[in-house]
Amino acid sequence: MVNRFSINELLPPWVARIRPYPPGKPIEEVERELGHTAVKLASNENPLGPSPKAVEAVRKSLDRSHFYPDGSGYYLRRKLAEFHQLDMSQVILGAGSTDLIELVARTFLTAGDQGITSQSAFYIYRLAIEEMGAELLQTPLRENAFDLAAIAHAVTHRTKVIYIANPNNPTGRMVTADDMDRFLDALPPRVLVVIDEAYYEYVRQPDYSHSLDYVRSGRNVLVLRTFSKVYGLAGLRLGYGLGNPELIEALNRVRSPFNANSLAQAAGIAALDDREHVALSVESNTREMKFVTEELTLAGVRYTPSVGNFLLVDTGRDCEEDFIRLMHEGVIVRPMKLYGFPTSLRVTIGKHEDNEKFLEGLARIAKVPARGIKD
Repeated sequence: MVNRFSINELLPPWVARIRPYPPGKPIEEVERELGHTAVKLASNENPLGPSPKAVEAVRKSLDRSHFYPDGSGYYLRRKLAEFHQLDMSQVILGAGSTDLIELVARTFLTAGDQGITSQSAFYIYRLAIEEMGAELLQTPLRENAFDLAAIAHAVTHRTKVIYIANPNNPTGRMVTADDMDRFLDALPPRVLVVIDEAYYEYVRQPDYSHSLDYVRSGRNVLVLRTFSKVYGLAGLRLGYGLGNPELIEALNRVRSPFNANSLAQAAGIAALDDREHVALSVESNTREMKFVTEELTLAGVRYTPSVGNFLLVDTGRDCEEDFIRLMHEGVIVRPMKLYGFPTSLRVTIGKHEDNEKFLEGLARIAKVPARGIKD
């Protein structure tokens, strides 16, 4: 007779309390359910797709995919070091920046430690801290951006890691370089600050980040960047971190040796060389952001101004219901109730025709005129 046993009995109490991250709904699933095509504006992907050079590099690497990847990512790390004018010892690769967010927590946090982030920030920061049994401290946003003064005030003798998104996801608001300077100067030097700059390439504001100066000066900072956004390689899962050599060495003790696959590494090297594709992607985002925000303003729909490639749109109605209604219009967005915005949707800035479809669908479900939108 088999004794009845629940695997949950083996879970540490902090794992039992975790609420898993809910990923966006795949476009293939939505199209199967609806029986017609849809546009996906839910995950802040590049609507122009990957660099043609990256696609070709992947094709050329396929016949070597029976080999394990270079566990150190030597050539991509060398390319990134040259690209950012750093040393290779200051670069670490990850399976997307989410891999590195969790790697930091696995390396430095244990039960009894504290990690800090903001409410209404990228949910993986919270998960990374909770997964290790550390205490999670969350400070409110200020004007929908990270309140650095509040975070500095929340630091205790048990605080080891702070996660900051700049710009913040899902609000699209940034903190200035001067504000970040003052924040870092106010912290005890023992606290590690992770600055997540996933949307770095989209930001045009002159007072934005100079985070690599912190890396070059040896500060206790890890700067995260990704190939998932402007480079259009989200499906290959590739990100990287930049920090002082001692920090990178510590992270490498815990990092899985094959966390960046060979196809992703080849694509990343090629994508860095395709400056034209990046420029076209940024130009498209800037142009279409202007179009979407102007149309939302004309329709009287509230939104948070964003420096990224997405908008937080407040419809004033239940976001889960609006998500379902828009999905039936053939438009996939992200409801933001999980992030503390029960009446808001996060909408990626897509191609012009996709943005028009979103605006027209929003007008229909809200029963407001889609002024300025061509039939």
